[in-house]
Amino acid sequence: MEFGVGYFPTFDGMKPGEVARLAEERGADAIYFAEHTHIPATETDRFPGQPIPNKYWKTYDLFVSLTAAAAATTRLRVCSGICLVIERDPITTAKEVASVDHLSGGRLEFGVGAGWNRTEMRNHGTDPRVRMRVLKERVEAMKTIWTQDEASYAGRYVNFERIWSWPKPAQKPHPPVLVGGTGPTVLDRVLSFGDAWFPNYHDGILDRIAELRARAERPIEVQVMSVPADPKIFEQLRDAGVRRVARWFPSGPRSRVEQAFDKWEAAITEYNPE
Repeated sequence: MEFGVGYFPTFDGMKPGEVARLAEERGADAIYFAEHTHIPATETDRFPGQPIPNKYWKTYDLFVSLTAAAAATTRLRVCSGICLVIERDPITTAKEVASVDHLSGGRLEFGVGAGWNRTEMRNHGTDPRVRMRVLKERVEAMKTIWTQDEASYAGRYVNFERIWSWPKPAQKPHPPVLVGGTGPTVLDRVLSFGDAWFPNYHDGILDRIAELRARAERPIEVQVMSVPADPKIFEQLRDAGVRRVARWFPSGPRSRVEQAFDKWEAAITEYNPE
């Protein structure tokens, strides 16, 4: 099983390339960067259990961060965790994904989701009531751009005819699409257009992984974020067939990030003492 780290690449913390280089030096397999273009000042959506941390509105642009991470490393997988596709133009986003994957030599993993902040969605012109359908169409449209020399897509929310867009991704047919979320219909989306399920760790996750395996008619990976630094949980997820586990690290100076690495690596060493 592989191990990764998650990080909100804030402008006042350790820079994306620096964190990625440190992650590679300390043996991590992947780094995931969070995305929020902004947080509405007149917030109407409750963040679960607490005020919204300011890291949510202090991040660098996702694809700028991924490019910096790719340039600073040689083997580390660089991942969006997650890209809020419903807030992005699909043609532009397809170009960004393909560019980072091409420049990195095929090291991008494309985590996607609809997000939780309905006010933020509305500011981008997306009706929260249809966000899952918008997500599906935009991901499907991007796959068309990545895999066809002359791409067309006709949907309710995305439409274009005969477009040319290069570079194509280095990975074929395209970077893996990791579908985020833990809601009641998320497995439908994973089965429809995902290469992997990418949930946060939660009670009942083992049962839902089993449900995914039972329903899937093709290979689908599972990667899990927000995993406790607990070797017993690592073992449970490994036995369930999870490919990679990861944990959010705090944004901030190098000393704070290194402390988080120390705790994470101690749990990994206990899980795998060799």
